[in-house]
Amino acid sequence: MKLSKLYTKTSKSIPSDESANNARLLIQAGFIHKEMAGVYSYLPLGKIVLDKISEIVRQEMNKIGALEVQMSVLQPRDIWEKTDRWDDKKVDNWFKTKLNNGQDLGIGLTHEEPIVDSLIGFINSYKDLPVYVYQIQNKFRNELRAKSGLLRGREFLMKDLYSFSLNKEDHQQYYDEVLLAYYKIYEKLGIGDDTYRTYADGGIFSSSFSDEFQTLSEVGEDLIYLDKKNKIAINKEIYNPENLKKIGLKESELEPHKAIEVGNTFSLGSKYTDQLGLYYTDNNGQKKSIVMGCYGIGISRLMGVIAEKFSDDLGLIWPINIAPAKIYLISVSQDQKTQAKTQKLYDLLTQKCIDVIYDDRDIRIGEKFADADLLGIPIRAIISSKHGEQEVAVKQRTEKTEKIIKYIDLINLVK
Repeated sequence: MKLSKLYTKTSKSIPSDESANNARLLIQAGFIHKEMAGVYSYLPLGKIVLDKISEIVRQEMNKIGALEVQMSVLQPRDIWEKTDRWDDKKVDNWFKTKLNNGQDLGIGLTHEEPIVDSLIGFINSYKDLPVYVYQIQNKFRNELRAKSGLLRGREFLMKDLYSFSLNKEDHQQYYDEVLLAYYKIYEKLGIGDDTYRTYADGGIFSSSFSDEFQTLSEVGEDLIYLDKKNKIAINKEIYNPENLKKIGLKESELEPHKAIEVGNTFSLGSKYTDQLGLYYTDNNGQKKSIVMGCYGIGISRLMGVIAEKFSDDLGLIWPINIAPAKIYLISVSQDQKTQAKTQKLYDLLTQKCIDVIYDDRDIRIGEKFADADLLGIPIRAIISSKHGEQEVAVKQRTEKTEKIIKYIDLINLVK
């Protein structure tokens, strides 16, 4: 990518109507555009980051045997009435609309009912199970307050996975596989050391405990009580002596921390499959209930969490595997020789399939350095006539000094 071809621009001003640091930085850097509170559009650089986070999640879901689908956003009222979740008194954050013929529709906030309904024509026998399906799709929730940038949106990108198992034992085995996959995702995103499995309320999905994954952060809206030694926590919502005893946690070993929820998992039993009439017959011809689970990760929320955790006074600091580019290439002058040398390195990096942003704009070098920092690109590479033919000055985003290295060493540094 050459910056002269990018229509978005960085901004020195801080959006006055945005209090969340993640959104302020992402808006300043030209990654997102605020449509209204809790609703953001993703501009070219922001879309790259969002896609890279999605791909990390997608890879781990595929590894545990889940198949990707794309469900509709518009949802008919009748299937939600069957599970008693259409009434606003039961689920109070719906967006709803009507067709011209008066038919009521919900705008997707979750997909348990539609997923079950879509499987009715395909699952009959025990031989048809298990089934694991997921999607990465925009969700819509009518939040009362949306003031935390990407951390609490009315429209947001989410990965939701649904599992269908023969019995509770098979369900639990897969449930544990999902938990391990989540740990791998958070490690790859650079937040693994600060993210903990947390017991929480089942909410609108389940009457039993659910599992949340909570990332420690001072801007977090949740309060968790953490046993750091055993790497397990409990949400304040269910923090009481009875639940501590059930979980096996000791009050004396728990520390309170603010945190941001970055994932959740629910054991649903056969609540939704039974209510919607999805069963299987066993090898004796007996009708049996299907045990279901659902597992969510907020993709756009993760982008906001990472922007909050990895930033400084200069701007964003993206982990290299989700940055919009791995290298920010700068030419210190516009003379023909230096420009040709810079283009040569740009071509070499592109041939090696290394994402690079080439700042080819005719502006002051100080502005280029400032934009490299604000955009949070992990490695800054500076071409100057003072250096040898195969030499480049390199500075990593988290370091204060630069060093002169060979082109091949720059490629190896990225790898």
